[in-house]
Amino acid sequence: MSTEALVSIDLQGKLKRIASGKVRDVFEIDDETLLFVASDRISAYDVIMKNGIPQKGALLTAMSANWFTYLSTHLPSLRTHIISFALPASLTTSLPQETVAQLAPRSMLVRRHTIYPLESIVRGYITGSAWAEYTKSQTVHGIPLPAGLREGDKFPEPLWTPSTKAEQGDKDENISPARAVEIVGQAAAYKIRDLSLTIYKLAAERALAAGIVLADTKFEFGAAEDGSGEVVLVDEVLTPDSSRFWPREGWEANLGKAQPSFDKQFLRDWLVGEGLKGREGVEVPQEVVSRTAEKYRQAYEMITGEKWV
Repeated sequence: MSTEALVSIDLQGKLKRIASGKVRDVFEIDDETLLFVASDRISAYDVIMKNGIPQKGALLTAMSANWFTYLSTHLPSLRTHIISFALPASLTTSLPQETVAQLAPRSMLVRRHTIYPLESIVRGYITGSAWAEYTKSQTVHGIPLPAGLREGDKFPEPLWTPSTKAEQGDKDENISPARAVEIVGQAAAYKIRDLSLTIYKLAAERALAAGIVLADTKFEFGAAEDGSGEVVLVDEVLTPDSSRFWPREGWEANLGKAQPSFDKQFLRDWLVGEGLKGREGVEVPQEVVSRTAEKYRQAYEMITGEKWV
């Protein structure tokens, strides 16, 4: 695989690009179908870094594919936007084969849905922005919690702690569950909450068996287009970009301080240490790129049981 990071996706004008996010570019196949292509871009604190992590997009796509298969097997009623993890034939026959080989491992063909404007976050352990809020007000997303929690402690039960889904360039905002109800309506909010908690518990059990603590994760959902009122799991799922993964071994010994992780926390820590948190145009040094790539590979291999090459 290439050692160069692919930070710009070029389909040579074959499809209309309708969105370019922090990682994925979205192209229109037709009124009902979209193509997601994952770049090697990486963001932290809602800012995209100048350079990327080589092969990150392919790894995220492979990990999402593994999780979507696992979840659909264990939750047969789960509805997702996935059609296939492949480039459409119109591209494989019209693009140069070098480009096809580069893009194919990064591609998801998906059904088009109206997306709910929420990041559906589930927290099993207190860390990150939840810990920062707790130290100030003894709450998490406005939810009162008992005194005496330590950073990294496991909650008695996972918490549904949504945030707004900001436009690119803006910041997501942590909100209370009550505010989420106001935004999307009670029926949708409760379905999103219940399904998020169900998926989290199933995924956390699998991860723990593989030696990983799933500290928290975020999901996105869309509205079913058949008018049934059901919610559909969309976007990526349970990757190091959307989740915090900690080593199970040593978790308890590290309570009260930051946990080592298999995600982009290494990058976040570097940014904070260098005084670069939230700054645009940051070029990440090779050492941080390599260590972050290593963390992502470890998470993939431990959870899937497959070697990443």
